[in-house]
Amino acid sequence: VCIHRVRSCSSIRFIKSKYVCVFDKSALKFSHQQRLFRTSAVSCGQIVQFKLSDIGEGITEVTVKEWYVKEGDSVSQFDSICEVQSDKASVTITSRYDGIIRKLHYSIDDIAFVGKPLVDIEIDASKGVASEEDVVETPPMSHEEHTHQEIKGHKTLATPAVRRLAMENNIKLSEVVGTGKDNRILKEDILNYLAKQTGAILPPSPKAEIVPPQRRAEAVPAAPKDKARKIPVPVSRPIAFAGKDKTEPVTGFQKAMVKTMSAALKIPHFGYSDEVDLTQLVQLREELKPLAEMRGVKLSFMPFFMKAASLGLLQYPILNSSLDENCQNVTYKASHNIGVAMDTGQGLIVPNVKNVQVCSVFDIAVELNRLQSLGSAGQLGTSDLTGGTFTLSNIGTIGGTYAKPVILPPEVAIGALGKIQVLPRFNSKGEVFKAQIMNVSWSADHRIIDGATMARFSNLWKSYLENPASMLLDLK
Repeated sequence: VCIHRVRSCSSIRFIKSKYVCVFDKSALKFSHQQRLFRTSAVSCGQIVQFKLSDIGEGITEVTVKEWYVKEGDSVSQFDSICEVQSDKASVTITSRYDGIIRKLHYSIDDIAFVGKPLVDIEIDASKGVASEEDVVETPPMSHEEHTHQEIKGHKTLATPAVRRLAMENNIKLSEVVGTGKDNRILKEDILNYLAKQTGAILPPSPKAEIVPPQRRAEAVPAAPKDKARKIPVPVSRPIAFAGKDKTEPVTGFQKAMVKTMSAALKIPHFGYSDEVDLTQLVQLREELKPLAEMRGVKLSFMPFFMKAASLGLLQYPILNSSLDENCQNVTYKASHNIGVAMDTGQGLIVPNVKNVQVCSVFDIAVELNRLQSLGSAGQLGTSDLTGGTFTLSNIGTIGGTYAKPVILPPEVAIGALGKIQVLPRFNSKGEVFKAQIMNVSWSADHRIIDGATMARFSNLWKSYLENPASMLLDLK
């Protein structure tokens, strides 16, 4: 046995095959650089650097928002490693290996780069799952260290979405029987397990039998109950001159807004505004809300606005198109992927509901509920935030009546919806009545859309909302 750079210690044992040599500390003094040399049941694992793979959409860097593991944790394939946020979406990174986390290369809110190591994972070298360029030097680990590693239970296969669903409902995956391939746990397995534990009845599918609403005694819609006027409460902020200037990098969704709006303001916009009488729609929604709640869905006005817009886009497809960079070709989009601007803690985001042209009002409401829940938690995926063809922004939920919305490239039109107000209006007999009035402001790309087209589309959209029953004639 050759010994180099050995630090003196009370007793060192070298174990190799059947031979054991014991050296006293007085015999181990060298003039070379000293280093502690420990051996006892050295592990045969190898360390691989798990690199951040290409997320797509041209993303080169992300911000680490949350770690689901720590150094020393055991992980299996498909286990969640961390959650990262790009300027487009939040993404959950999952493990490619079975092994033990040895090093986290980033802290919370650090910038991680695509192609660079994210974590170091110790794997079993005998399995040969790592490529040579991923393998780094394996530090020796004592048997004592190995036996104190945290064990997370038996291996379970599930996607990050299923794991998050289980976590939100405090369900241990080890207690759920997977029905997928290789006993993979599916979303349905979680829901069935939850139903058995709680005795809950899962909400029926949209094709379930619809209970007819009870007819009201009065045909004229009742005036809404007077609500106490909400007075904005100012947010307590530190005095400006008491502190120091602080500089922060533009990251996440703010960074995306910088890019998008810089490109958007190169488009020649024109605006068009109108008011819509939603008196009949307000009454219809009040009748349908209990039915939607029975199915576990919150029904807002937005599904009606989106469906009416989709019906209008069928008649005016130029508003559901895109123009190439050279302004030589117009692409008419087959799908109506209507985006909804949302105000979240991370900033302005615009997820979209796919294929609204083939969705019912209830289908749209279900998808909106999902997007709003994920948006509030900052967990929207890239697919939810890309592919939009037309956008509606409901600024009225915060306040205001008119707005000047900015087009979201490569789209060519956008609408901003104001708040619904009870205002006096005249009916066909010249009588004054209480009307539910909402203002709408449209912006369009004046390079390919003229004011007359925008006005005709707005009139058609308005007619569907003012007479909701008329939508039944055109629904497919």
